[in-house]
Amino acid sequence: MLKRAAIGFGQLALADLLSSETSRASVVPVSPLIARPPRVAPKAKRVIFLFMHGGPSHVDTFDYKPALIRDSGKPLPYAKPRVQFAQTGNLGAPRWDFRPYGQCGAMVSDLFPHVGRCADDLCFLKSVHGTNEAHGGALLKLHTGSDTFIRPSMGSWISYGLGSESKNMPSFITINPTYGHGGVGNWSSAFLPGVHQGTPLGGGGPVDKATFHFLHDPDSNPALQRLELDLLASMNRDHLQKAGSDGALEARIQSFEMAFRMQTEAPEILSLSGETAATRALYGLEEPSTASFARQCMLARRFSERGVRFVQVTHGYWDQHSDLKKDHSRLASEVDRPIAGLLQDLKSRGLLEETLVLWGGEFGRTPTLQGGDGRDHHPHAFTMWMAGGGVKRGFSYGVTDDYGFYCVDQKMHVHDLHATLLALLGLDHEHLTFRHAGRDFRLTDVHGEVVRDILA
Repeated sequence: MLKRAAIGFGQLALADLLSSETSRASVVPVSPLIARPPRVAPKAKRVIFLFMHGGPSHVDTFDYKPALIRDSGKPLPYAKPRVQFAQTGNLGAPRWDFRPYGQCGAMVSDLFPHVGRCADDLCFLKSVHGTNEAHGGALLKLHTGSDTFIRPSMGSWISYGLGSESKNMPSFITINPTYGHGGVGNWSSAFLPGVHQGTPLGGGGPVDKATFHFLHDPDSNPALQRLELDLLASMNRDHLQKAGSDGALEARIQSFEMAFRMQTEAPEILSLSGETAATRALYGLEEPSTASFARQCMLARRFSERGVRFVQVTHGYWDQHSDLKKDHSRLASEVDRPIAGLLQDLKSRGLLEETLVLWGGEFGRTPTLQGGDGRDHHPHAFTMWMAGGGVKRGFSYGVTDDYGFYCVDQKMHVHDLHATLLALLGLDHEHLTFRHAGRDFRLTDVHGEVVRDILA
């Protein structure tokens, strides 16, 4: 067989040696998170995503509609979508008054007076729309670009495209993530290398005592731990040389190394004891109603200034099919001051120029009422906003109809949102691809247009 194959044992041995050298080179511990320059000069270096899980009502927060007040109680004068999550009744006026803020005169409801005072730093996106009426699909669409398939999250794509500015922290951290409605799929790296997956901090509740698991072992010493990790890494690399490429094992090796390095920096970041009394008051850290989200926002700033590329902060549950007045009031009171505090703090430290802050939920809520004092899921038109990171300030993009039911001008699909987000970071959404299962994938799939009108 060897003769017919025109090779001999010497050539077999050479091939094996070359294969071993190739495998050995492929597992040299060079971090895939090393910062990489973007294709074009970026307007932002990092992202903080303030995610309002459940879908806050756009017509009760940032999309002021006088006609909705005027025609409250009347039927919607045109057809509702063919597919609806549930039935709704007549039009319902906003439950809160709106008033103008800043030199831009943006109309913001009384739910967000502190955020309203930051209006001149905000870029309102009032014509965002998606495709899914249900929380799970809508969350996955917003986070991964797909509501039907397992795809990498936008934080993972950004980590893959740019790497990290920090050697001792992950490039993507998600604070208090939800484990429902898509769960870990919302911060998964899917088929991207596992090192780009989001690292969760806490989840599903207050984060006053949240920490990274197994961050500190009181019975271990760093020198011994380093020797143990070196031995384990050597054994794993030997396994890789024999078995060939194994993405899960490579990610595990990298996670061990990252966990070791995090021990030196993460405890100091997680401790807020060094924050001044003025800063703590700015975020509302000492107030019981705002303390939890204030800590999340403050940690987001601390992670960002240490080089974490993408930080997500989750708050919820903004899903008021009833008791809209009561529950939206409570939820907004928990986040209004911390969000404004984060914006002001980033600005005062000179970080807002290079940090893109994104706020919003997976969809909005219907202008028509449900159950007397509730609103249903509404992906057909909703408001998000950006701040810093190269977007226009005191600016509003997109127009909905008189009642805020449908987008009518300057429409911005979720794919367009992702394309624009990447563009602000210096990444071309059409070129940020990864080959998997025989084709090139990207965050925006085969869609998406950069909305250049909002770029400063």
